[in-house]
Amino acid sequence: MDKIPWDQIISFTPKDAAKLFVSALVILLVTKIQLFSDRLSALLIALPFTSLIAMLWMHAEKQAPAKIANHAEGTFWFVLPTLPMFLILPWMLRHGWSFWSAMTANCAITVACFWLTVMILRHFGTDLMPK
Repeated sequence: MDKIPWDQIISFTPKDAAKLFVSALVILLVTKIQLFSDRLSALLIALPFTSLIAMLWMHAEKQAPAKIANHAEGTFWFVLPTLPMFLILPWMLRHGWSFWSAMTANCAITVACFWLTVMILRHFGTDLMPK
């Protein structure tokens, strides 16, 4: 991985403010919908809004199609290790785990699943975390 350009990451432009507003609006709407429909909010959040918005911003900033393609492919592979959390967390909560204990355990499980995914894919020639 190349050196991270922190000066570019922490700079803030009016375009960044617009991105922040639109992205936050999606999250806000889903949480408002959750107040009356758990299932509809789950369906909406399961849609890849975050990735779609990120790719739209990447395209608007005239990033190369190859970079957008790499983002989409990386997103696919990184979604897989998060999936167990959506089954393990509800099981823990329904079996008496406190919210914070269950969240902490699920974060640890997800990190382990990420690591395992990276190792398995590296074995087959896909390197999600290049050195």
